Amino acid sequence: MIGVQGNREFLAEVLTLSRVHHPNLVNLVGYCAHGHQRLLVYEYMMNGSLEEHLFDLDENTAPLDWHTRMKIAKGVAKGLEYLHDVADPPVIYRDLKSSNVLLDGDMNPKLSDFGLNKFAPREGEDHMSARVMGTYGYCSPEYAMTGELTTKSDVYSFGVVFLELISGRRVIDDTRPTEEENLVIWAKPLFKDPSKFPMVADPLLNDNYPIKSLHQAVAIAAMCLQDEASTRPYMSDVVVALDYLAMVQDHDVPSEVDG
Repeated sequence: MIGVQGNREFLAEVLTLSRVHHPNLVNLVGYCAHGHQRLLVYEYMMNGSLEEHLFDLDENTAPLDWHTRMKIAKGVAKGLEYLHDVADPPVIYRDLKSSNVLLDGDMNPKLSDFGLNKFAPREGEDHMSARVMGTYGYCSPEYAMTGELTTKSDVYSFGVVFLELISGRRVIDDTRPTEEENLVIWAKPLFKDPSKFPMVADPLLNDNYPIKSLHQAVAIAAMCLQDEASTRPYMSDVVVALDYLAMVQDHDVPSEVDG
């Protein structure tokens, strides 16, 4: 049975969704609150989730090319930038993960599932506290350990999704060797040596990426995945950094890996 608190949370969610409008956020079409039923109706996204295009691909599914991956990353970053810097009041997404990034017919990404979002700290506050409700592997260290929540928590989660885009690996994958099960733990030592950056790239790319773009992408992911929240960039900085990567055209893709 849904109590008064549940009704309040549902209506608060509807109110939040009705206030935010951006090309990289899924549009709320309508909602239903009848009896014990609580339904949100979003626009249809024909290409499903990012998760479906990165992991466990069947032989008939072509992997995403480098340009599309960078385009998706930039769209996700712009959606978060809007929530943090433009939405009034600002919103912390709190549960960013590849399954919550939906793709339209042109592979443009839109953030979905705002069920866990929270308003950002008020003026004069540097963080807010919340019961940890994100997804394991995507949560920032401070949020997972203490419940301390800021927009920089979203930046960390973006870094995880971006690393998934670059590597084609799940953030947690118990089918891999023990030392590779956690994507972030596996990748962090590689961040320290640019000569090892190609090891981070998805093998399904077959080296079809500009090596300079790979280096920039890995560097951006590494900045977002800093353990200390204060050392991570803001999403507005990430959007600027991704501008170049998202503009790389297909004819630029044959890389310098072999040369």
